[in-house]
Amino acid sequence: MNDAVSHLEPNQVWQNFSRLNAIPRCSKKEDRVRQFIKEFGESLGLPTVVDSIGNVIIKKAATPGMEDRKTVVMQAHLDMVCQKNADTDFDFDKEGIRMKVNGDWVEAEGTTLGADNGIGVAMIMTLLQSHDIPHPPVEALFTIDEETGMTGALGLEPGELEGKILLNIDTEDDDELTIGCAGGIDITANASYDTEDSNGLEAYKIVVRGLTGGHSGMDIHLGRANANKVMNRLLWHAENELNIRVGEIDGGGLRNAIPRESFAVVMTAAGQGEALKSLIDRLAADIRTEFSTTDPDMFIGVEACEKPARVLAGNAQHRLLRAIYSCQNGIYRMSPDIPGLVQTSNNLARVSLSDGKLEIQCLTRSSSDSEKMDLAHSIQSAFELAGAEVSFGGSYPGWQPVPDSSIVHLMEGLYHEIFKSEPKVNACHAGLECGIIGSKYPGMEMISFGPNIRGAHSPDEKVQISSVQKSWDFLLKTLERIPKA
Repeated sequence: MNDAVSHLEPNQVWQNFSRLNAIPRCSKKEDRVRQFIKEFGESLGLPTVVDSIGNVIIKKAATPGMEDRKTVVMQAHLDMVCQKNADTDFDFDKEGIRMKVNGDWVEAEGTTLGADNGIGVAMIMTLLQSHDIPHPPVEALFTIDEETGMTGALGLEPGELEGKILLNIDTEDDDELTIGCAGGIDITANASYDTEDSNGLEAYKIVVRGLTGGHSGMDIHLGRANANKVMNRLLWHAENELNIRVGEIDGGGLRNAIPRESFAVVMTAAGQGEALKSLIDRLAADIRTEFSTTDPDMFIGVEACEKPARVLAGNAQHRLLRAIYSCQNGIYRMSPDIPGLVQTSNNLARVSLSDGKLEIQCLTRSSSDSEKMDLAHSIQSAFELAGAEVSFGGSYPGWQPVPDSSIVHLMEGLYHEIFKSEPKVNACHAGLECGIIGSKYPGMEMISFGPNIRGAHSPDEKVQISSVQKSWDFLLKTLERIPKA
């Protein structure tokens, strides 16, 4: 157990979070955390199953006097986004998260924290092991791979659950009750381009780092810089003004994280190094000014480096840089119905080029399925014009709000009663599993809530200690008020 959080309240929640964070649990690598949760349920003597896709379901009977209440599904996902700063020495496959307390916040040391969605998992674990918390019949659903495909929710079979109400503990603002979310689709472009010998050229590495990054759904409206778009802007100008040749690009990481870093190896004619540095410095000054508010720590620089043997053929490079420039990134359309809600967006998440082999990854989100596909086809067309093969995958539906459901009315009124203020009842632009689960269990009432988490999907991720206590209290009061079946 991580001693940094062992004294915090609610104590059992933090202890469970610490136990969870000791286990490597990157998306698509959930074997160890799945086994941990399975053994946890079995150790409590509760009915525990692992379904065909790898989700864990643990059921607990109602406490005395609450047997006639509606069964509640409590849901959170086991995986976490694994991102670290470039200068952080950490192995996500072998190490547990190193946590620290900073005032009213718990943070990690140079990596993502895993509060998304580990705090939700820890709360459900605490309820399952409790002996003195009043609650209705509970079905705990721990899903896998939420962050990189939602394959756990997609693979959930109808008939596994009996609950009529679903409480998803995966919202990142403690004054919000989320009742709808965007759907999404993965876009992948692959190409093999002709290359040419780099003899007679000088090599330089262009570096973009220190961007703020963040969650590509929840933070996309903040207008933060995308490292892949910044890098391509530099390369486009350098090609046009200095006729540079591109050897390698390595930018971004996960689809659901706004890219924070990008690196490119370029070649210039002998003696053009100073001209390249001058050009990049000029462009960097403009870019840093544009993003001075959202990305104050942005660094853009040029340094000499080892020369790659090959560079992109000129025509292929010309088409590629223009395709990336034309790729939509950020907000595409705001909701015409819900003020302040992003309806459709795209995140240019990953650009990788080496030895002429290209891979580009995007995540397109929308609460309108038809508009989601329209934007996806637009992006597809841009990369196909550059000679790439484009594929779609991981498509999942949005979650249409039902503001008049009984659980929404219950929790909205209860929030006002407890905290003497009005909650924000809204939809979000992130992809929650509720839409998928709802498609398999029509009629299930659903709502999402949770504590304040900032910087999710980035090494700046942190969770507010006082907010965890607030959300825990809210959960317990909600469970006490679940209506009769």
